[in-house]
Amino acid sequence: MPDITVQEELETMGSTPRPVRAVEQPPAGGATATLGIPLVSGNALVADEHPAEVFPEFEEELPQGRFLDRERSWLAFNERVLELAEDPETPLLERAKFLAIFASNMDEFFMVRVAGLKRRIATGVATRSASGLQPREVLEQIWTRSRELMARQAADFQQDVLPELAAEGIELVRWDDLTDKEQSRLHTLFRQRIYPVLTPLAVDPAHPFPYISGLSLNLAVVVRNPLSGHKHFARVKVPQSLNRFLEASPQRYVPLEDVMGAHLEELFPGMEVLAHHAFRVTRNEDLEVEEDDAENILKALEKELMRRRFGPPVRLEVEESIDPYVLDLLVRELNISEAEVYPLPGPLDLTGLFGLAEQDRPELRYPKFVAGTARGLTDVESASAPDIFAAMRERDVLLHHPYDSFSTSVQAFLEQAAADPDVLAIKQTLYRTSGDSPIVDALIDAAESGKQVLVLVEIKARFDEQANIKWARKLEEAGCHVVYGLIGLKTHCKLSLVVRQEGESLRRYSHVGTGNYHPKTARLYEDLGLLTSDPQVGADLSDLFNRLSGYSRRESYRRLLVAPRGLRDGLVSRIHEEIAHHRAGRPARVQIKVNSIVDETLVDALYRASQAGVPVDVWVRGICAVRPGVAGLSENIRVRSVLGRFLEHSRIFVFGNGGDPEVWIGSADMMHRNLDRRIEALVRVADPAQRAELAGLVELGMSDETASWHLGPDGTWTRHWHDGDGRRLRHVQELLIESRRRRRGSANR
Repeated sequence: MPDITVQEELETMGSTPRPVRAVEQPPAGGATATLGIPLVSGNALVADEHPAEVFPEFEEELPQGRFLDRERSWLAFNERVLELAEDPETPLLERAKFLAIFASNMDEFFMVRVAGLKRRIATGVATRSASGLQPREVLEQIWTRSRELMARQAADFQQDVLPELAAEGIELVRWDDLTDKEQSRLHTLFRQRIYPVLTPLAVDPAHPFPYISGLSLNLAVVVRNPLSGHKHFARVKVPQSLNRFLEASPQRYVPLEDVMGAHLEELFPGMEVLAHHAFRVTRNEDLEVEEDDAENILKALEKELMRRRFGPPVRLEVEESIDPYVLDLLVRELNISEAEVYPLPGPLDLTGLFGLAEQDRPELRYPKFVAGTARGLTDVESASAPDIFAAMRERDVLLHHPYDSFSTSVQAFLEQAAADPDVLAIKQTLYRTSGDSPIVDALIDAAESGKQVLVLVEIKARFDEQANIKWARKLEEAGCHVVYGLIGLKTHCKLSLVVRQEGESLRRYSHVGTGNYHPKTARLYEDLGLLTSDPQVGADLSDLFNRLSGYSRRESYRRLLVAPRGLRDGLVSRIHEEIAHHRAGRPARVQIKVNSIVDETLVDALYRASQAGVPVDVWVRGICAVRPGVAGLSENIRVRSVLGRFLEHSRIFVFGNGGDPEVWIGSADMMHRNLDRRIEALVRVADPAQRAELAGLVELGMSDETASWHLGPDGTWTRHWHDGDGRRLRHVQELLIESRRRRRGSANR
């Protein structure tokens, strides 16, 4: 059976072109006069032209209230994650995992977004948001909405997931539910492995209230001295080095804090234990490194990592049964407001479900999927590794992970480069990678074999800072040239450049991706990559790496759009070109797939396109400030979101371009930080078939025939999961998995 492409998948589903609002067309040839500039090809655009100067008619103000609030939009994204956990059609262990993802997301949201908002309010620098809300209004809405969502998470766990797990023979019970035999086994475990690592900390005039580290789970213990009758407070930290849920007997688990709570007499001998309650503190853990004043960014960051442990608290989670006296003490000592207290049913910290969800029960998980080698690298699956360089000399190779194997494409590209005696140099960006990274190993092998290796390590990658510092030092010790990018800018672009001697000349081989060089997350994240030996891309990457490692001020490129200087204006100018095409009667459209879109300049450009009658499709995973479907503003804009077993992570930008579509992929989301404070890169896809495939992928995600969430003008997301007859719609990821399986089955016959 032949492989079915994304476009063919759309055709079999009966997808039809979407209607657009009729707009009066100007006379033929009037586009240039109307917009005030000649139409230019994508490559001829001057990167730093400002759209407001090029399009004076767009100075007219757009209506107030046209942007959705980014914080509430983020909470709506995490609500969609929660809906996957609540969905009975989601495999049971995957539901447990989505509960853990929801909890982890909420932790990061409070550590970064809420903490940052509180800091700006406290310092007086916070201003009204683009949505029109005052900072205090946003904070109060966050408290209200997050409380509702966390209560929903707890209810789903207690009332649905736990009973269904028990029905499948996987039980999470409390201490009093254990049998005598199970309690006896855990008595032994406590004495041998838990007791030695516990440190009870008393609170009295001689012992000040202890520091409570962020995200640590703790027991607040109330004891009484039987001689004096005085009550005392103590804190015992639940060790993070042990499993969150302990196996009391096969497939029966109990929270670690329950085991500790049952043995408190051993920690406080001679005292009467009156009560104990679990609690958890979230702190401000966003980093602030003043790079302009730091002689050595690496040392400055290490110092800041130590300081981060002592950030002010922004949330206190407690068991809802907590004693009022204990809660009062915690609130007072932590200097936290009542609005920041979250009473919940135990157990707290459901990120621990990540471990529980790893049960070897394939019938309770998504069906297993093993990625194959990308079609552009080998036409037939085989045991031998493909010759990556030979394939790249033949054609550009478009990769789509995790459907295409990362290990047999990007990883193999760098490993072959490291082993190839004709390779002279490798240049690489690393934003995040795994602890046992074969990418790092390949770069070390290349340096040790005498190749010139430049590695740009972004040591400020949030929450991976410590790991990246470790790998930076390991690479330096192996002889790699390690640099940390430009002061004031994070290097977020995903680039790899290999320089190879071929006869009397040099050839450059390039990889530009949308995701990190991380073999483990490449099996879980949906990402795109382009392997190419195109001289223009190679020259662009050489220029960009020289800018990152030296003092180059180059801003214009051949097949790249690069932030912070040229990316926003490059995209906005292309959106405006679509208006010109539409007014001249030529095919025009804008399709965007990103993780987040909040940049006001870009959103306003989309509104202008919609007002002109250009159809605009936005596929966004997370935050979205676009308000679609507003009469006179955005009725030609549709916004969809897709969440599933894989994390949708790729960025795609499609422009109709008068019938000759222009398509870009790369690392940048449409956020201020990406466009103004990061080095980001998009690459233009040249191959017509690959452009059609990417446009078809976006069409598939936007189709009413596939499962997704639809955004309304009021900011409400509606789950679109079944058709009019109640039949479940197919998921984009399911369709792509099936397509890859059919391809491999056809190739092996």
